[in-house]
Amino acid sequence: MTQHAILINGLRLYAYHGVLPQERKVGANFTLDLRLETDFTRALETDQLDGTVSYAEVCDVVRREMAVPSQLLEHVGGRIVKALHRQFPEVKAIKLRIIKDNPPMGADLQGAGIEIEENY
Repeated sequence: MTQHAILINGLRLYAYHGVLPQERKVGANFTLDLRLETDFTRALETDQLDGTVSYAEVCDVVRREMAVPSQLLEHVGGRIVKALHRQFPEVKAIKLRIIKDNPPMGADLQGAGIEIEENY
């Protein structure tokens, strides 16, 4: 069985998410990793973009959803996964990780976040 996946790792975006009003006002850095399972056999054979999922279009969807302020990363992640599935119905599974870099938690950590994995 052959398995194909589009990977986007370490996408860094500045956004305005957080439970505290200050977080939604000041913003923070977020790091995202994505894995989209899709069949890109045609792209392997033809070297044509229409045989796969465009990394640039995936990043555009993620940027658009990250630009909408939310309290919870769970909500942001849910929106991103739904938007990706709508735009790319050929994708069989999506795995998304969102990490808020240096969150205001009074703890010494690099980041905290969420991970969502959906299979279609």
